[in-house]
Amino acid sequence: MKKQLAFGTLLLATTTLVAPGALAQDTSVVTPTTQQEQAEPTRDAGQDPGQDTAVEISAPGADAEVSEIVVEGRNIPNVIRATPQVVSVLSSEDISRTGEGDIAGALERVTGLSVVGDGFVYVRGLGDRYSSSLLNGSPLPSPEPLRRVVPLDIFPTNIIASALVQKSYSANYPAEFGGGVINLTTRAVPKDSFLQVGASIGADTFTTSNLGYVYDGGRADFFGYDTGERDVPQFIKDAGRNRTAILPSSAITGLTNAETTLAQTNYHIPPNLSWEASMGGSVDIGGARVGLIAAGGFSNSWRTRDAIQQFSIDDVGGFAKDFRTVTTDNRILVNGMIGLGAEFGEHKVRWTNLYIHDTLKQTALGTGGQGNNFDVIDGNQAFLDQNTSWFERQLINSQLAGEFKFGDLSLDLRGSYANTKRKSPYERYFRYTYVGARGNTPINDYINNLGTLTPATIAFSDLNEDLWAGQADVAYRFNLAFPLTVSAGYNYSDADRTSSRYSFQYFGPDGVSLPDVLAQLRPDYLLSDDTILNGCRRWIPGFPQNSTSCIELRNTSANSGAAEYTAGLKTHAGYLQADLEPVENIRVNLGVRYEKADEVVNTGGAVNTNLSNSYWLPAATVTWNFQQNMQLRFHASKTIARPQFRELAPQLYQDFETNRQFLGNPLLNDSQLWNGEIRYEWFFARDQRITLAGFFKKIDRPIETVAFFPGGSTTPQVGFSYAPSAKLYGAEIEAVKYVPLEFISPAHRLLLIANYTYTKSELDVDDSLVPSPLQGDVASYVRANQLFVDGDPLVGQSDHLVNFQVGLENRERLSQLTFLVNYASERVTNRGPVPPTGTGIPQPNIVERPGWRFDLVARQGVELGGVDFELKFEARNLTARRYEEFQIFSNGVRRDVNTYDLGRSFTIGLGITF
Repeated sequence: MKKQLAFGTLLLATTTLVAPGALAQDTSVVTPTTQQEQAEPTRDAGQDPGQDTAVEISAPGADAEVSEIVVEGRNIPNVIRATPQVVSVLSSEDISRTGEGDIAGALERVTGLSVVGDGFVYVRGLGDRYSSSLLNGSPLPSPEPLRRVVPLDIFPTNIIASALVQKSYSANYPAEFGGGVINLTTRAVPKDSFLQVGASIGADTFTTSNLGYVYDGGRADFFGYDTGERDVPQFIKDAGRNRTAILPSSAITGLTNAETTLAQTNYHIPPNLSWEASMGGSVDIGGARVGLIAAGGFSNSWRTRDAIQQFSIDDVGGFAKDFRTVTTDNRILVNGMIGLGAEFGEHKVRWTNLYIHDTLKQTALGTGGQGNNFDVIDGNQAFLDQNTSWFERQLINSQLAGEFKFGDLSLDLRGSYANTKRKSPYERYFRYTYVGARGNTPINDYINNLGTLTPATIAFSDLNEDLWAGQADVAYRFNLAFPLTVSAGYNYSDADRTSSRYSFQYFGPDGVSLPDVLAQLRPDYLLSDDTILNGCRRWIPGFPQNSTSCIELRNTSANSGAAEYTAGLKTHAGYLQADLEPVENIRVNLGVRYEKADEVVNTGGAVNTNLSNSYWLPAATVTWNFQQNMQLRFHASKTIARPQFRELAPQLYQDFETNRQFLGNPLLNDSQLWNGEIRYEWFFARDQRITLAGFFKKIDRPIETVAFFPGGSTTPQVGFSYAPSAKLYGAEIEAVKYVPLEFISPAHRLLLIANYTYTKSELDVDDSLVPSPLQGDVASYVRANQLFVDGDPLVGQSDHLVNFQVGLENRERLSQLTFLVNYASERVTNRGPVPPTGTGIPQPNIVERPGWRFDLVARQGVELGGVDFELKFEARNLTARRYEEFQIFSNGVRRDVNTYDLGRSFTIGLGITF
């Protein structure tokens, strides 16, 4: 904290820029019924007779609820064993135990899963681009331009009933299945009426009540909504679309200025606040149970990062950029869900509507040197940078699903519409340079004369995507000498995206730099209407006194990739799948999927993308139940991973998490994966197990992020290309054990959960041609060994993942104390930048070191006056583990690309159930 305050004081003391105050898979489909199944199961020793917990899963062809599954007359302790595939399931109780406020944090505890960046889940070391996310079995578009999958930290846990992670492919799931599929199931119609409310307050030792930076914005910023201050003027939209080169002074005075420009210090950043509510009930009408469930929540949280941000221009660690930047993020999340459902006989119909609005308001100030400017003058750095941004993301989803059973025949129908938006108006950036003197005239101030060296820019980004999807699954259970269920289905999806990013830069009259007397003004005065119209004739000798044109705005969109693009992805798919037990204790699940997709990205320029590919994708899993409660699984399949819209579109995008710019590559193509796995499972008691697995994947054309220096710049951008091929292999082990604590009371027990995943990946690189990430108006290719190093790991893959939980629980009432440990070893976040010439050996990879993290969660239930209260206490990152992202060069030099301290966080919450 001392470092942060010292740096903050430096920024305040050296500039006037800162104002002083101012699942269970459908058992009817995948689990054949035998006569033995109808027998009463035998309970495990020590099993609590009253502890059957419903796990609600909604997936292609899935039943809504499963309380206990029995196969072959043996006791099946949980749905993990009952399914024919390799799955991990988080029930609502599992999610609550972790204490996480969003589903991404809860999933991080699952074997083989890690969460990278802003809520993106990696399965077995494969990046989020190799996985898919479903909501109630239907696909979701992402509100994040850089990603195809939805950032899962936008899903609060109060609306999620369960999360299923399937790691082995089955033909009833979409073909884009590299690492796995994550299927979130929202809460359904309850059998009993309820009302729950809750609130919490939290503090971060590095952020809360400490120094940070903010800007004014609008009247409703606290709730994450803009009230018109950030409306984009029509002349900006017209100039962007029409490629207008220069906007004169008279045209640019309508831009919101001080509210989006003036950075201010806040010495007491507020605490984190959240509240949520949910309710539900049902009634019987004419033989049908009809119900309603509704949930909503709000959170407002803060995070300050005091980051070292360095880049090297050569292969020995020589500085290209060395900055110290303090960034304050204010994140606001609003969510709501309404679900209507009806159950009549064996049939169920459900209509689910989900709304999520996620906003990040960001302010950053940094000082340092870049290029040839690293001199420290009078104790001041060469440059001072200021950024103010507003990133507003929204997801709306409406889904209608019907599950119908007619004896041995079952039919599932699903239709959904989803819309995502991302708006980022007024992305403002200013660079000031320190000047000690001009000749014999002392200046001793940071100045911005609107020149090339000290730019002032503004950008407006807008994205909209619509996704229509429909599914039909039918299954029939044959009554033969051996169990056999045959299922088939058809899937359709149609996604359409429009995206624009219009960027502009301010210049003096006719591109001439402003005089120092104007250049010393803080940003809101520098770009005030008065300066824009009148500043030059007042302060530049000989400037026409009748002129009202001092500052002009130039369109730079054409210099930074495509200003706008449209994109579409339409898929048609059909599958056939059989689940059978040809001999006793051997279960076979076979399937094949045919999927055709047309993917188009059109920038209106010379380089566009039009991919039309179709695939036959087989999958097989054989389960051998060789002993009671023990089984082996063998799995093999083929899957694909398509390039995302954002990876294909050559449009600049600023990632607010890393402050890096990304540029797409229209020459990418689909990746193909061959998957294999062998797995041992021992379910030695109810809800207790030991599993051990080995897995292997071969990937053709794995798409990777590659840093490069555009146009001789000393700040790298990030592009995309693919290596010729890669392989990934590893092993994972998981153990879950409950230990009775009779010496405390018969109801107390100790929970022990531990899992470890070892993953190794290697790029296979030769001198074959691959798409160059340095895309311009003409598409180009380079040799693979100019971008990649043979044997390097895949981006995002950690060799070691460890999760450990120790919990003290009371089974008769809510009383839990859980200690959680998480570890992830180093992983590559970006390929090392290629030389500015585009040829030669790349720099060392940019590596992240997550390390160890220790959390503590306590939950206690209390009943007062017939009302249930839940008290919750969370302590996160107890060792104050810092975030580290860096490069290490062959001579031992380390450059911190993005390294900052993370504080310990503490949260107290109260929930009430009526």
